[in-house]
Amino acid sequence: MKSLWIASCMTLTASLSLGACSDNSTSMEQSSQVEKQQGVKLITDTPAPVAQKIPYELAAHGTVRNDDYYWMRDDSREDEKVLAHLEKENAYLETVMAPLKDNRETLYEELIARIEKDDTTVPYLKNDYWYFTEYSGENEYPIYLRKPSMDAEGEVLLNMNVMAEGHDYYNIGDYSVSSDNNLLAYSEDTLSRRVYTIFVKNLATGELLSDELTGTSGAVEWANDNKHLFYVKKDLQTLLGFQVYRHALGTPQADDTLVFEETDPTFYTYISKSKDDDMIYIHHSHTDKSAVTLIDANQPTKAPVPFLPIRENEEYSIEKSGDSYFVLTNNEATNFRVMKAPASATDDMSKWEEVIAHNPDVFIQDIEVLGDFLVVKEKQEGVLRLVAHNLKADKVTVIPTDDPIYGAYFTGNTQQDTDTLRIYYSSLTTPASIVDIDLNTFDKTVLKQTKVSDTFSSAAYTSERIMIKAEDGADIPVSLVYRNDMFNKDGTNPLYQYAYGSYGATIEPTFRSSWLSLVDRGFVVAIAHIRGGQMLGRQWYEDGKMHSKINTFTDFIDVSKGLIEKRYADPKRVFAMGGSAGGLLMGAIANMAPELYLGISAHVPFVDVVTTMSDDTIPLTTGEYTEWGNPANKDEFDYILSYSPYDQVSAQDYPHMLVTTGLHDSQVQYFEPMKWVAKLRDYKTNDNLLLFQTDMEAGHGGASGRFKRFESTALEYAFVFYLAGIEI
Repeated sequence: MKSLWIASCMTLTASLSLGACSDNSTSMEQSSQVEKQQGVKLITDTPAPVAQKIPYELAAHGTVRNDDYYWMRDDSREDEKVLAHLEKENAYLETVMAPLKDNRETLYEELIARIEKDDTTVPYLKNDYWYFTEYSGENEYPIYLRKPSMDAEGEVLLNMNVMAEGHDYYNIGDYSVSSDNNLLAYSEDTLSRRVYTIFVKNLATGELLSDELTGTSGAVEWANDNKHLFYVKKDLQTLLGFQVYRHALGTPQADDTLVFEETDPTFYTYISKSKDDDMIYIHHSHTDKSAVTLIDANQPTKAPVPFLPIRENEEYSIEKSGDSYFVLTNNEATNFRVMKAPASATDDMSKWEEVIAHNPDVFIQDIEVLGDFLVVKEKQEGVLRLVAHNLKADKVTVIPTDDPIYGAYFTGNTQQDTDTLRIYYSSLTTPASIVDIDLNTFDKTVLKQTKVSDTFSSAAYTSERIMIKAEDGADIPVSLVYRNDMFNKDGTNPLYQYAYGSYGATIEPTFRSSWLSLVDRGFVVAIAHIRGGQMLGRQWYEDGKMHSKINTFTDFIDVSKGLIEKRYADPKRVFAMGGSAGGLLMGAIANMAPELYLGISAHVPFVDVVTTMSDDTIPLTTGEYTEWGNPANKDEFDYILSYSPYDQVSAQDYPHMLVTTGLHDSQVQYFEPMKWVAKLRDYKTNDNLLLFQTDMEAGHGGASGRFKRFESTALEYAFVFYLAGIEI
């Protein structure tokens, strides 16, 4: 294990070269470069907040860990001592960054200038109405509307700008219209804990019914009798959705009928509805297995029926089509295959037929069934392609695209009897587009492309996919984007490297308008598709979880080294960014290879892995056991402890760091980054910046408004540009 860790260098300032150590003159030169940037010097003579140490012993498997900052955990979020320390950290950040106030404001205005003030989504048809959302002017939130025909006036369903008044945070989780089009059920969260209250609105009168369903996951689906709706109840301690209830309109929530209860706390439970509205799905989601239970939407009081029993290490999802279901499954297929099951015998696989066979070199991500077509989203060697299977003509066609690397997903495909596929399409140089594709001719119609600015041109930028060799010989895909007239490939461009690397989540190479602020100032932006995601298929995920988790961190480090070696990056100006589980990644690389990075941005970072995973009262912990491990098992405890960023903080030089969190975060509790920052302040041996900001109103996703959320991006970019020596 020790061979995977990078030796630390005990100099006054962290070395930013590839060498193991640098002398003090190099460190002083780098420090001077930062101070002279733009003729501005940050206010670093103000003492940073020093957190009180209160020893707290945590013992397991013969190992005793002392946590001096355990006291920072307050589940009520009302402890005055905790709140006061967070406010001190916020004040310290604002004091240090005060000379960059104008830069932050300039960047904020630049970022939001790329957002169309008056904007409308592409309408989609559902049960005789066209649904869409509108944004206008300086309003932070959308208005949800519908209309009976494309040329009709829009009817307002929900105006979030009005509904958000008086709330520091506001979010609509889900909304659903009854089959008779008269009632609207919607869920709202005003705290950012992802615990929603469901309301029902009479669309004819605009009045709210007396029904009010609290403590839910947000998802809501109507039965077809227009009298019953289904929702998922959350455990308010663990925040796991675990009970599915049926609610009859006009009755108290206490009288609701429990139709399903998940007793295994390692599963996530959520609901959805089939495209033809005949079935309500209860989804059972686990890291290593998944399943679906069916509720007949036309007979909502009948007992739910499992589509197929849950089986160890088997995952599947379903798409209903007439009297059959198309099933995407990993049964005898590591990278998944597609089967077809008769609705009358879903639990008997002997009656299923194979539609697309397993190909170990092709990873199937998703399917869409439309008319006579089955469209498959798949990857080969990490490159996405959309493949149309004409089931009637037995013909297979790869849908042509304009970009060599891109991201796409199915969206707005609400009708089954159609040969037109709608997708979201984007690349690192192509703004988000909604595209209709005729599956007979493959002609494309771009219904909408996000406008960036009057001067933006995709031709001014280049994206490419390269492979970087990991230390163990694996080839790591990396997606790059840069501006043509500012890229030299001579090792002088600053690098901004991003990754996630957990849960099998694949970070697609899609357009982010905020990254223009980086590439337009000479940055190369890189997405490292490291192990722990599924860019190269299911095994790529398996090789970056549990006892192979270390690969996620070493892959990221190897990508940084490889990009420097290939002269995409200035070795003295390498920046890393990640959030949530990607924040764990940031904590790990800060401990393992601090000399590689000039600056690290860690957003809502999951860094206290051992302690969190040892406490099943912390929200969502139990559902993560097969991702990270269960510390109740000694071998898993030892492995997690070997990389847990909080536990591995040591007396060494650390890069400049910006850490952000939200007080009400339901995914990564605020006290994890709070404790981590306190410990880093105590242990770090240099004077590099360590800044910590807590949004006292927000949660895991940050601020809820479409403009306000960019305040944190402006802060991060001001931090990065200052360190890189780039004028705003």
